[in-house]
Amino acid sequence: MVGPNDGLIDSNIGGAGMRFGIVCATFNFEIVDALRSGAVRGLTSHGVRDTDIETHWVPGAFELPVAAKALAQTGRVDAVIALGAVIRGDTPHFEYVSGEAASGLQRAALDTGVHVAFGVLTVNTLDQALERCADTDNKGEEAAVGAMMTVQALRTIRGG
Repeated sequence: MVGPNDGLIDSNIGGAGMRFGIVCATFNFEIVDALRSGAVRGLTSHGVRDTDIETHWVPGAFELPVAAKALAQTGRVDAVIALGAVIRGDTPHFEYVSGEAASGLQRAALDTGVHVAFGVLTVNTLDQALERCADTDNKGEEAAVGAMMTVQALRTIRGG
């Protein structure tokens, strides 16, 4: 499948000197941990040192915005990568959690001026989630590379 971000992972991005926070939801742990591994791989393969990545876990996707905002406010990171997995079920729970996670993460970024990358899977089935956290197509890695690109852009915009 060809998508708008094809080639993103291999982009000419330099992450050396950048600091990142990763906030992860423990709900759907195996999926989110695979996203986290992909994010770390994406960062380190572009020059970010392991010591410049900090990871924090929260119970679920609903809690990601408050943790992302708190981490952004510390001044220790140039961007935050939020990772979670919300899988549609038989109740409207999916809409409430995924919608609040998305809007809350956007508000965290706007409130702090620190980029918050949206790496929360919002899928219909477990199989779809597993496809998106595989080594060959990992949305955590994609979110990390996008975060590095945004940090670069913000530094240019801000003149630094």
